[in-house]
Amino acid sequence: MSPSKSRPSSRTSSAGKPAGKPTRAQRREEKKKRKAAKGPGFLGQIKQVFRMTREAEPNIGWWMLLVGVGVLLVFLLVGVLVGNWITGLLVGLPFAVLSASFLLSRRAERAAFARIEDQPGAAGAALSSLRRGWIVEDQPAAIDPRTRDLVFRAVGRPGVVLVTEGPAGRVDKLVTKERRRIGPVIQNVPIHVIKTGKGEDQVPLRDVAKRMKKLEKKLTQQEVQTVHKRISTLSNRLPIPKGVDPQRARPDRKSMRGR
Repeated sequence: MSPSKSRPSSRTSSAGKPAGKPTRAQRREEKKKRKAAKGPGFLGQIKQVFRMTREAEPNIGWWMLLVGVGVLLVFLLVGVLVGNWITGLLVGLPFAVLSASFLLSRRAERAAFARIEDQPGAAGAALSSLRRGWIVEDQPAAIDPRTRDLVFRAVGRPGVVLVTEGPAGRVDKLVTKERRRIGPVIQNVPIHVIKTGKGEDQVPLRDVAKRMKKLEKKLTQQEVQTVHKRISTLSNRLPIPKGVDPQRARPDRKSMRGR
């Protein structure tokens, strides 16, 4: 008798499905993970911005609708006057959407500044809205450990701009120290001071970038890079006593307290 041929047995899982093959629920879950890793798309980002803005301004949807309809009516009226209202309608639709989107972006920026206004480092976040031509440092240039007042620094064609965070009168001492520190290495370079806050002689966070753009330009773009490099070298000029390992050096507590 010839030996009987045995059929290859396929491995099956406890659910009766081939092992190694993902189930429909697993494929759905994997798809959700990939989508979450990619982040929200363009429409998703608009929804997030709209929701954030609506928390600060509940009527933002009505304002967007009013602006969009108003712009569309203007184009439609022009089309009627020239005898072609269909063209006016077709041309006006994109401009209506653009106008509503522009309004949303401006109100969203205002809402974002309102959310971070009382948080530490808000002045540094305000500098992030600056466009080309500015070199902004992420970390504060000076800090008072006791009061937690901060001074952020940006370098641009107007010169060096110190943006403070804290009460207007209290940050003057911190600004003076920073002026004395960077002054010797950037002689003849203007140093401007902008104090953020809601009080007198202070600038709201949303207006910091506007105020900096209005400053008179004194430097070329190449000089901006040179000034930034000179200021950056100050961090490498920390006095270290001889025979002390820099990796084990401890900060002077008295100097950190301003004594």
